[in-house]
Amino acid sequence: MSVRWPLRAATIQSTKGSAPMPVSFLLRGLLIGFSIAAPVGPIGVLCIRRTLALGRLTGFVTGLGAATADFTYGCVAAFGLTAVSSFLLSARLWIHLLGGLFLAYLGVRTILSYPAERPAATGSAANLGGAYASTVVLTLTNPATILSFAAVFAGLGIASTSGSYGTASALVAGVFIGSVLWWLLLSSGVSALRSHFNARLLIWVNRVSGCILLAFGLVALVSLR
Repeated sequence: MSVRWPLRAATIQSTKGSAPMPVSFLLRGLLIGFSIAAPVGPIGVLCIRRTLALGRLTGFVTGLGAATADFTYGCVAAFGLTAVSSFLLSARLWIHLLGGLFLAYLGVRTILSYPAERPAATGSAANLGGAYASTVVLTLTNPATILSFAAVFAGLGIASTSGSYGTASALVAGVFIGSVLWWLLLSSGVSALRSHFNARLLIWVNRVSGCILLAFGLVALVSLR
């Protein structure tokens, strides 16, 4: 039995009439990106923990990886890239397995790690690259994200409005900006509170956040059944 990927409804189609202003789609995308990024999930926990342990820049780069993945899935939903969406659907089991294992690994690693007394003023290129890449992978291994974009796009009536590649581009650009804005606010806010955390409290932050990440990973693996 074949399953159809529910993205056609979210594809922007060209129709007769004047096209809506791309600025309005940019603003819509900004709100979508912000609202999808804002709920605290495993990426939020990871951003908070890295900000406390390694500093604001590393925390923000962690969020930037999630914003990049949101942008990627936003493109798939907005432009109706059926070949990509069909591949994601067919590989859904392995994608979930990879994501669950990676989350579980990060959870155990976080529990066992010992926090530094002070966050690094600047992160090395290798550390920042690793923080960025790991978050991109984690976010992309959650195919449910693209369903969220497809549902929101359809719910806002984007499929029924007259559009073009210009409006689609404005939409996904807004998604990226909105997501980046959330991660900037989160990492900056957590960094401002960093001075209130001593070494003992940071150890518990590591343990709690590690347990949360491990729980997310185990739930993802159990859901494969």
